Amino acid sequence: MADMKAIESLLRELAPQVLGAVMRRFRGDFAAAEDAVQEALLAASLRWAEDGLPDHPRAWLIQAATRRRTDTLRSEQARAKREAESTLHLGAMLPPPDLDMPADHDDTLLLLFMSCHPALTPPSAIALTLRAVGGLTTAEIANAFLVPEATMAQRISRAKQSIKSSGVPFELPDAQERATRLRAVLHVLYLIFNEGYTSSVGDTLQRLDLAQEAIRLTRAVHRLTPDDPEVVGLLALMLLTDARRDARSGPQGELIPLTEQDRNLWHRDLIDEGVALLGKALSYGAVGSYQLQAAVAAVHDQAATHEETDWPQILTLYGLLEQASGGNPMVALNRAVAVAMVDGPQAGLDLVDALDVPEKLAGHYRLDALRGHLFELSNEPARAIASYVTAAGKTANKAEQAYLTVRAAKLRARIG
Repeated sequence: MADMKAIESLLRELAPQVLGAVMRRFRGDFAAAEDAVQEALLAASLRWAEDGLPDHPRAWLIQAATRRRTDTLRSEQARAKREAESTLHLGAMLPPPDLDMPADHDDTLLLLFMSCHPALTPPSAIALTLRAVGGLTTAEIANAFLVPEATMAQRISRAKQSIKSSGVPFELPDAQERATRLRAVLHVLYLIFNEGYTSSVGDTLQRLDLAQEAIRLTRAVHRLTPDDPEVVGLLALMLLTDARRDARSGPQGELIPLTEQDRNLWHRDLIDEGVALLGKALSYGAVGSYQLQAAVAAVHDQAATHEETDWPQILTLYGLLEQASGGNPMVALNRAVAVAMVDGPQAGLDLVDALDVPEKLAGHYRLDALRGHLFELSNEPARAIASYVTAAGKTANKAEQAYLTVRAAKLRARIG
């Protein structure tokens, strides 16, 4: 009996590669290709659990998904009772297999750029790519966009239909078209990494498979466009952030905040690479939001202790980032932390209150979590407890829930 967790992890890793291969073979019907791949993944989870992994899991999945897609086409044509015509039509729809394609060929990068499609609005392209390439659920994507799950489901469905209707071939766009799609591609990779670094739902704080896949794909995009400052900046940001992954949770998976992390566990090689990339990105003279976020991460990573963090510099960077992002409320929330560290907790609380409005972050658990932290710094334990409890009731990540609940319990014990 094979290890089911290992199988599930492998299937998540292979799913976008298999989807890309089926999309290329069948010329871009997104919804049908996704259905075929999902059936193949289900069959694999059942078969491999009993028989063990095949010698070539990716090839096994591609073959299974291709058969299912072919069967669907034949069934559709048979129902139309046009067997004679459909035989020719099916032959045209099923191009010969790529016999010269290397066994380890990976279509994920193709899928990434195909999903960020010119027929789609940027939000729809990003949502579809998060689903296809990132493997995020509709609920996780809705959380990233701060919209209801039903709204996101409709957006993804419309995006698939738009790609099918466009007739644009499934292939890597030329340099000019890549440039057009690049900003959406970077935003997708950023969101995939964020979901991997701090999962919006589930039992664990981090989904390392998602974070590592985002880094891998960003490296691939960097190879395609090595001199784009925001591509370089995004890769630097991911590496500087990912460098802390081993220190972020304890033996039982409990969350460890930045202030309490063992910095000896940080990956210095990733920090060095990220700092070097950031220097390269800034040398181009066109500073964008990913470079600014990477600069904030670098300030944290280069501080020997939390107390030595250069908070005035971080505050300046967040001011620039807030301007560059057009007043993004999540950026403003992070800036509130820096304001509190420089000007005191009350100054941070004032900014948090300003974000608690419908057009910004009203009701978001991070507002209450930060309130709890700032009330604790202000020596107002009762208000801190109330905020921590409220935040714990709103987040869907169990590691975060546990952390917030423990913070509240420790304060209760302190005040008796």
